[in-house]
Amino acid sequence: MAKIKRKAWYDYLWIATSIYLFLGLFNILFAWLGLICFLVPLVISLAGGGKKYCNTYCGRGQLLQVLGSKLKLSRNKPMPKFLRTKGFRYGFLVFFLLMFANMVLNTYLVFSGVRELKEVVTLFWTWKLPWHWANSSFISPWIAQFAFGFYSIMLTSTILGIITMALYKPRSWCVYCPMGTATQGISILKHKNMK
Repeated sequence: MAKIKRKAWYDYLWIATSIYLFLGLFNILFAWLGLICFLVPLVISLAGGGKKYCNTYCGRGQLLQVLGSKLKLSRNKPMPKFLRTKGFRYGFLVFFLLMFANMVLNTYLVFSGVRELKEVVTLFWTWKLPWHWANSSFISPWIAQFAFGFYSIMLTSTILGIITMALYKPRSWCVYCPMGTATQGISILKHKNMK
């Protein structure tokens, strides 16, 4: 009789990702929780864990696997070769870092009083969605500005992941995910320094 493998707590992190995205629709301040998904992979990689976060703890990757495999929303086709190239992956990382830097700059400008808070979530860095129902009037404007910007990045990258999942294999996003590329880069640099 075959043993049934019990799932670990981290096999359910896709639920946390789903809740995070849902809660951000109603209160933009939940966007700050996304920093966990931003900082933890870097810490694990810097501590010598390589891509353990991506392979084990990434709730977004798990969510894409659930949608693509269990719910059969993926065409399950191979990705185009250019999406897997080093040039594309590192180029996409640089692009994401520039978008993150722009978000931090906007937050700083609101903090210093140069610019007023823009209560919008921007999809694909182009389309602005007014977020009137996410009341942020009781907190400092810079805290809300960071939340709007960070949620924009998290929502956009999730939508990119879902599109890629639907067109190709379920976890195709993981191939060019900026955090995965960054942690892989850190691992390569650490390995070179150990020689």
